Amino acid sequence: MTKAYNPGKDGAEMNFSKKMSYADYLKLDAVLTAQNPLSSAHDEMLFIIQHQTGELWMRLAIYELKAAHLAITEDRLRECFKILSRIARIFEQLNSAWDVLRTMTPSEYTQFRDKFGSSSGFQSYQYRAIEFLVGNKNVAMLKPHEHTPEHHSLLKEILEAPSLYDEVLMLMSRKGFKLPEEALKRDWALAYRANEEVQAAWAVVYSSPLDHWELYELAEKLVDFEDYFRRWRFNHVTTVERIIGFKRGTGGTSGVEYLQRMLSVVLFPELWNLRTEL
Repeated sequence: MTKAYNPGKDGAEMNFSKKMSYADYLKLDAVLTAQNPLSSAHDEMLFIIQHQTGELWMRLAIYELKAAHLAITEDRLRECFKILSRIARIFEQLNSAWDVLRTMTPSEYTQFRDKFGSSSGFQSYQYRAIEFLVGNKNVAMLKPHEHTPEHHSLLKEILEAPSLYDEVLMLMSRKGFKLPEEALKRDWALAYRANEEVQAAWAVVYSSPLDHWELYELAEKLVDFEDYFRRWRFNHVTTVERIIGFKRGTGGTSGVEYLQRMLSVVLFPELWNLRTEL
């Protein structure tokens, strides 16, 4: 019979009565007791964990987007490239999570859907923060967060500040590209609109990438992020349609119809439009 292995004899810590443990550091008691289904339905636990872990990934995405934003303002582009790559991978993780949720059938979902009332992912303040940070600004979207002043204040601050793409355009200007005033000095609380002069500037970058390598690399990192972000939105639509069809969302939205409209939003329009002319 093989003798049981004792890791303590190899130096592994075994007594944590006076030391920080893995569970202590990660606050696992708080994290793992935050799942409290309101029904006896088996699949409600899946639904809760899916959304809680999604919010954790979004928290990291916000943290990284703010870091990318600062790196661009300070012309630390190599560092920004790494950050943007990480953000794209975060959305790859969020995309994979839909595959797990899609194992739940409509019949299983209806067993607990009425338990969470009017709550809805539409009300996620972190998702709204991500939208605002990357440029999909809409002042009307502050309204669902008025009941929580801290969240409302945070979102209003992000809404009224330059987005990630706004900072990229200001960077291009600092590097000598002549961009129109309406792209550089505007009401930051409004969604960005495509501009032909901005597209012409990006066309110069893409026509001579070796001469403008940092901007070229930055542009592709932005496209990479938006690619994954679009996939996340698409997977959201198909998952919702698969589970509830075309019923209205619990938060009062039109459900799939609302989500489909979001698919038409383009965050960095010139970077996509110029592909046709190259």
